[in-house]
Amino acid sequence: MTGRATPVTILPRTRAQWRTGGLYALAALALLFIPGAAAAAQAGGQHLGERLQIWWAIPFAGILLSIALFPLFAPHWWHRNFPVVSLFWALLFAVPFIIAHRGQAVTEIAHIYMADYIPFIILLWALYSVSSGILVKGTLHGTPRENVIILICGTLLASWIGTTGASMVMIRPLLRAVMWRRRKTHIVVFFIFLVSNIGGALTPLGDPPLFLGFLHHVPFFWTLHLLPDMVFLAVPLLTLFYFIDRRLYARETREQPVEQVGKLGVRGWQNFLFLAAIVGAVLMSGMWKPGYVSVAGVHLQIAGIVRDALLVVIGLVSFKTTSDAIHKSNQFTWFPIKEVAILFAGIFMTIIPALAILKAGEHGALAGLIALAHKPENYFWLTGGLSSFLDNAPTYLTFFNTALGAFFPNTPEPEAVARLIELHGHYLHAISCGAVFMGANTYIGNAPNFMVKSIAEEAGVEMPSFFGYMFKYSIPILMPLFVIMTFLFFR
Repeated sequence: MTGRATPVTILPRTRAQWRTGGLYALAALALLFIPGAAAAAQAGGQHLGERLQIWWAIPFAGILLSIALFPLFAPHWWHRNFPVVSLFWALLFAVPFIIAHRGQAVTEIAHIYMADYIPFIILLWALYSVSSGILVKGTLHGTPRENVIILICGTLLASWIGTTGASMVMIRPLLRAVMWRRRKTHIVVFFIFLVSNIGGALTPLGDPPLFLGFLHHVPFFWTLHLLPDMVFLAVPLLTLFYFIDRRLYARETREQPVEQVGKLGVRGWQNFLFLAAIVGAVLMSGMWKPGYVSVAGVHLQIAGIVRDALLVVIGLVSFKTTSDAIHKSNQFTWFPIKEVAILFAGIFMTIIPALAILKAGEHGALAGLIALAHKPENYFWLTGGLSSFLDNAPTYLTFFNTALGAFFPNTPEPEAVARLIELHGHYLHAISCGAVFMGANTYIGNAPNFMVKSIAEEAGVEMPSFFGYMFKYSIPILMPLFVIMTFLFFR
């Protein structure tokens, strides 16, 4: 390579150079955190959330903006480099955090990954693996009537096998049915609204926030109280979808493919048994109380460890007993779950300060926000608004505990929950609805949203950007319904 002039570049041009440049940028940005980190290390005798300032959440905002903007402005670069971006923001937070809080920081990081992230990903992986082995075949033409039926079935199914399970079972037959159509983005968006979020409201199996409530002594069937709210949202959304889809269907210039013939049928029936086994494992972990075990300083429920082990076994057995032909027909790849796992690894790391500050309540940097929670409608919007961008499960738990502390301070939790339901049940009602329903506001509001988006894009559907989804769909369609719901149910 002698005799060739070396080009002078300002920006790195190879992947290795990009990574090197990213590390230098990481080091430079981390220097901005270290003075504040050193000051934080001087503070003692306070809860972590009371000591953290709001600027600790900058990496969290950074990873959210990266997810929002890079796919819009640099889609090909993002597709290749999103693991590096996730790692960048995670380290940008973790390095100064460990410098500032040392052992406590390591414990917090270990806790969120071992107690929250790993079980979260294992459950998603198991549901993804098992549901990918169910193939719905037959005469599906992607007509408005058929699409509405699929959305109704998915919405009803979501409360019993989870929004993730229902999304993975129903999205592929829906995509196959509409693949011949030119205009199909709106179909996937309404699927996210209904199947990936709103449909999970009726049981603790439907959505993680409700399962956390079940673990904290909310009766299993109490969530059936959310049926009127679910119907209030689902009926107008299904109606609106039908008229939008009928109008766009009438404009189609393509012809339906002739090969879509045959009776409607299902292959991979054994995977319904595996889905039932997943439901049983989750229920077992909530009802069986064998105690705790300490792993690297983190107290983990033995029942949770057993549940996660069972889920791994169920997922592996399902995958091995499902024929390659079914996976091929479902256009199965591991990329959607891989993308979710990598991006949420960064999100779970950088979300630590936001959750700690929220848990500090009136003693934290968001005390003004927490102080607004004194009426059911406040709980609905605060829980829902934060659940749109934070993990909706810990957000639910934060405001759940806020309500318990406001009405029944220093009361044992089982008694406090029972009295909250009896005397102030509309507060728990508002918290539950906000956490479950407003997860539909963004792609990151609920894990199935991102998985459905990824599967749809792999199938060739042009999905809106992060902000495009919000400003074109969720804000104009969902927000008016949430406002009306506030007046009908929470005032």
